[in-house]
Amino acid sequence: MTDSLQTLSTDLFEPYQLGPLTLANRVVMAPLTRSRVGAGDVPGPMNAEYYAQRASAGLIISEATNISQQGKGYAYTPGIYTDAQVAGWRTVTDALHAKGGKIFCQLWHVGRISHPSLQENGALPVAPSAIQPAGKAFTEDGFLPHVSPRALETDEIPGIVAQYRHAAECAKRAGFDGVEIHAANGYLLDQFMRDKTNHRTDQYGGSIENRVRLVLEVTQAVVDVWGADRVGIRLSPISPANDCADSNPEPVFTYAVEQLNRFGLVYLHIVEGATGGPRDVENGFDLQKLHRLFKGTFMANNGYDLALALDVRKENRADLIAFGKPFIANPDLVERLKRGGPFNALDKATLYGGDARGYLDYPALDEVTA
Repeated sequence: MTDSLQTLSTDLFEPYQLGPLTLANRVVMAPLTRSRVGAGDVPGPMNAEYYAQRASAGLIISEATNISQQGKGYAYTPGIYTDAQVAGWRTVTDALHAKGGKIFCQLWHVGRISHPSLQENGALPVAPSAIQPAGKAFTEDGFLPHVSPRALETDEIPGIVAQYRHAAECAKRAGFDGVEIHAANGYLLDQFMRDKTNHRTDQYGGSIENRVRLVLEVTQAVVDVWGADRVGIRLSPISPANDCADSNPEPVFTYAVEQLNRFGLVYLHIVEGATGGPRDVENGFDLQKLHRLFKGTFMANNGYDLALALDVRKENRADLIAFGKPFIANPDLVERLKRGGPFNALDKATLYGGDARGYLDYPALDEVTA
């Protein structure tokens, strides 16, 4: 470790109490889609080894996990709604727990960011409104343009909430330590909250209160299954990910966080800036306002390295720090952060899909030393 890092005291590597869970440190492994599950969207031994390799993180948030076939938007991503998927995930959680790790399952419905080839019987993806997103979907036939989705009927909304409830129940059976509601990055719940993607005229559209309604209904359903002290939620208030935006995001997300406080959630996970991109974006606002509003643990994410994490903890701008891509190339990231490096380089060619190459073969420090 460099002299400058040696002299900087930090609690980043000290235990942290997250509801009923004692985390070994404040370093979180962010949810990372890797598109490496098998038939039936069932995790297998390769996935179990991948997560177990990273068990030294204080908390792991699973890769985004489909709550239903309808919720799927990317090829080879896992589900958490069938018995086979539950059994597959159980092998993952058992392997991780055997190494002392803790893991939450991220519950995911992509909404319009899908393609008929990924849907049951070639159905159209669903969304708050029938607005075609820019971009392409990752399918088993390669990248295909997104289509115009079908707007959900009002009487279908309770069925969406039921999908989240069922997935939450499945995650409990699979041995997870808790769940995270994915309400970020331009997926279904985010699409409902933002005025670019929600043009509805019923009780789920128009006003901020109406647009946030589904997020609150889903949160209630998931809390009913798990209890609030094992449920977190992820928001990306100013990210333009997946062609999703709002003309005035600050009041939308301020209201959302104020309302989420009534559930007593264990954490709020915020993507700071553009997902996987700049931390400062056009039409942004001071996200520390949400930190001040939220009554539980505040988790920060997006572009973190050691120096930024140390700075944020020094100023108490977040309780937990989520690292994404660094965890892909460095299974023992916590130890490498403690030492100030060195860090393995990321092979971008093996990020999505494929086999163990670029998935299980990144060396730990002790392997490099040997």
